[in-house]
Amino acid sequence: MLDLKNFNAALDQLATDKGIPKDKILETIEMALAAAYKRDYGEKTQIVRAKFDPATGKADFWQVKIVLDDSMVKSEEEIAEEEAARAAGKITENPLDGGNLTADEEGVIKKVRFNPDRHIMINEAKKIQKGIKPGDELISPLETKDDYGRIAAQTAKQVILQRIREAERDSVFDEFKEKEGGLISGIVQRIEGRTVFLDLGRAIGVLPADEQVRGERYRAGERIKTLLLAVEKNPRGPGIFLSRSHPRLVSRLFEIEVPEIASGAVEIKNIAREAGSRTKIAVESHQEGIDPVGSCVGQKGVRVTTVIAELGGEKIDIVPWSEDKEKFISSSVSPAKTLDVEIDEVRRHAKVTVAEDQLSLAIGKGGQNVRLAAKLTGFKIDIRSRSGETVAEATSEGEVSGDGIAAE
Repeated sequence: MLDLKNFNAALDQLATDKGIPKDKILETIEMALAAAYKRDYGEKTQIVRAKFDPATGKADFWQVKIVLDDSMVKSEEEIAEEEAARAAGKITENPLDGGNLTADEEGVIKKVRFNPDRHIMINEAKKIQKGIKPGDELISPLETKDDYGRIAAQTAKQVILQRIREAERDSVFDEFKEKEGGLISGIVQRIEGRTVFLDLGRAIGVLPADEQVRGERYRAGERIKTLLLAVEKNPRGPGIFLSRSHPRLVSRLFEIEVPEIASGAVEIKNIAREAGSRTKIAVESHQEGIDPVGSCVGQKGVRVTTVIAELGGEKIDIVPWSEDKEKFISSSVSPAKTLDVEIDEVRRHAKVTVAEDQLSLAIGKGGQNVRLAAKLTGFKIDIRSRSGETVAEATSEGEVSGDGIAAE
């Protein structure tokens, strides 16, 4: 039999520790009891409901039948058409599995195939309960079996254990879902192939190979900072996916190091990143007297140096964002100094002219500087010499071409 004292103590503890309302736990227990009763004593297609009293440990059971009229029941012709469609593979569901009244998008009740285990016609229902209407439920008590106290106790125990496990999983999911898109640190637990697993405290996070920084090596026991990229619900617990290569990781690191960004006085407007190599960020000040670039660099470069160290030496260019597209594009190709910028707003195309001694800086090794500038601004950028010759061009999608891309 059910130990009521311990049972109710377990209910209270579950409600307090895991934050699950008692009525939700009891509702789950009642559903489990009804399913067990139907399995042991009822018919497969019956609708059985249970009411469990935690004060007495007693469970009562009822059979439910849905009241139908002729307009709610499929005709023999409709059933024949349905069977033909099922035989042709156009319908896959079992007609015995359904039978609940549902409505379409316009609120029209869909017809059901009459099943005496779960349906009763209105004329028969009125003989039992006057005033009952089509669509109502006719409820009749079922016999409570003598040995069902043992089954009730076992079922209640199983449900409580299951709810504890579900509550733990939900709690962990909710905790990490709130942190999605934020910075999180973890300890490298193990490495399988190129996939790295991090211990995050209450859960294990996954750092896939395509979210790692090229050239970085991870060691078991090492603590690293990552971006919490996505959290998914899985039967065995939340799937937590991390990233070291996402551009947002850079912005989150600056939020930690730069109080002006955390307070909103300075905003990171855009980021273009080639993880492990170089990043360009555009920043804007929302408060008079605050230099956005200087705030991110910090006194003697201490702030940006801290971020660079966390990123394993990745170079970072910080440029001021501007509504003036010519000015913004000119800043984006830094450290090169520009002579002229011509913009076609409609085609999102910019021609940037620089002196001969600035060409290699403007283009960057392998075209990286102009490629990142194009990603940052959203413009296709042509780098031109003073003579007007185009030596390199880059699109906002990161494609780069030209004779000058081999320049150092």
